[in-house]
Amino acid sequence: MFAALAAQKHYFSLYLNSISGFDEIRDQFEAECLAAGKKLDIGKMRVRFKALADLPLDVVGRAIGAMTVNDFIANYEALRPQQK
Repeated sequence: MFAALAAQKHYFSLYLNSISGFDEIRDQFEAECLAAGKKLDIGKMRVRFKALADLPLDVVGRAIGAMTVNDFIANYEALRPQQK
């Protein structure tokens, strides 16, 4: 899963697996969110928010666009244990 959106009981979750394992992209994402004046409630890969207005969509778009699918797959395969 590259990115996903889920509705939880009391909030929404944006799963950005594309920034997991890429510290430079994640740090830039966090810095841009804070610079946009948005409250950042983030876990390892999940950004939680109550309303769409709480999410800086331009920052999310840049974070998703910063990672190519091929780089994402290569990272996934590198992290996955080798099977015999």
